[in-house]
Amino acid sequence: MPEAMGHSEEVLEEGEDLLTRRAFVRVLAGVVGAGYAGAIGYPIYRYLATPATRASAMGAVTMVALPGAQELAPGSALMFRFGTRTSMLIRHADDTWVAFDAVCTHLGCTVQYEPDKERIYCACHGGVYDQHSGAAVAGPPPRGLTVYNVEVRDAEVIISRV
Repeated sequence: MPEAMGHSEEVLEEGEDLLTRRAFVRVLAGVVGAGYAGAIGYPIYRYLATPATRASAMGAVTMVALPGAQELAPGSALMFRFGTRTSMLIRHADDTWVAFDAVCTHLGCTVQYEPDKERIYCACHGGVYDQHSGAAVAGPPPRGLTVYNVEVRDAEVIISRV
């Protein structure tokens, strides 16, 4: 009968399935739908999970030892990690030490120490911070940088939370 209608059918052996177009489209639509749901769901998950993750990561680290940092030249800075955060240790020309979180409080860019201009600068949007206190001086940053305690010992520099 199929031959009379102009169709030809393949004879399938027992146990072999023919994937129809309809079944293929259903599988393809399911895969595309799952990908779309993942593309939308993952950023939402990360947004909701980030504060808890950040709090636990920052809460776990209360002190960082930097062996060899006492050899840092006066008037220079050393970037280091305080938990998950990029941080900065500055040794001023008068041999005083300060340490700050090196993440701009405006949009999270990494700041740089500019000893020749006596400032901490964020190149992303022109934010300026005081090199001694970390206070926001100019530009869009809404608040100053997080300040850490600095203790200089014979063999290392110890950075801890305030």
